[in-house]
Amino acid sequence: MKNLKLGIVVLVMAAFTGIANAGGVGYIDYVKVIDNYDYAKQVTKEVDAKGLEMQQFLVDKEKEYKSLDTPLKKQTFEAKVAQEFKEKEAAYVSLKTKREQEVYNKIKEAAKAVMVEQKLDAVMDVRGVFVGGVDITDIVISKLKGAKK
Repeated sequence: MKNLKLGIVVLVMAAFTGIANAGGVGYIDYVKVIDNYDYAKQVTKEVDAKGLEMQQFLVDKEKEYKSLDTPLKKQTFEAKVAQEFKEKEAAYVSLKTKREQEVYNKIKEAAKAVMVEQKLDAVMDVRGVFVGGVDITDIVISKLKGAKK
């Protein structure tokens, strides 16, 4: 009987110790982080410039198309431009995906570092948190601003 009481006391103490050591859940506002992260802004400008480049390509090709005088030349030109645009579009999508993944990875690494520093169990996006948690958005932003690109 004495061992049973001792076992219960040990279990209760272990439970309270576990609660005291639990760090909880942190969350970040990913959109706010992106808006305040210079590297993300730089990537966005780069990707947008590539998109504008594609639009300008189409405008230029439309002018060339209007200057063609025969249906055969127009048909050949359309096929050529369609292939060129397809290649440019693939390169654009590849660049966009690669650069966005780089930004995401940098934010994720900063969030992991803050999670360890703050002794949190997990970090979520703010949209996944209904109630509770610790907002670490500003800490992550500060860490990113201090990090090298």
